[in-house]
Amino acid sequence: MECITWFAPIVPGKLEAWKEFVQECQGPRREELARSRQCIGLVREAAGHMQTPQGDDVCCLFHEAENLSEAFSAIARSDDPFDVWFRGKLKEVHGISQEILESPLPTKIYLDYQQGTA
Repeated sequence: MECITWFAPIVPGKLEAWKEFVQECQGPRREELARSRQCIGLVREAAGHMQTPQGDDVCCLFHEAENLSEAFSAIARSDDPFDVWFRGKLKEVHGISQEILESPLPTKIYLDYQQGTA
């Protein structure tokens, strides 16, 4: 299983739109999100908000899948209506395009400690 943590900027002026996006994913579109993530092989996804000392809004992300590159590429290529909507929201609130999703992973893990493993 692979996991990554990474940060995506929230486009200036789009914090409320980001919050609405997250609420929609947790509320009325929760089942669509679950179906989408199962189809692409993403087993865990977490998103939080952070404000930098400079005042910039940032989304803190955690993703886990058997193959993260394949999962991100699957989101980028999917024609499922939820995935198309999701990509549109990524572009609106983060500036993340379809091409970025198909690029190499945005971060590399250097330390991954888990209790009970050597």
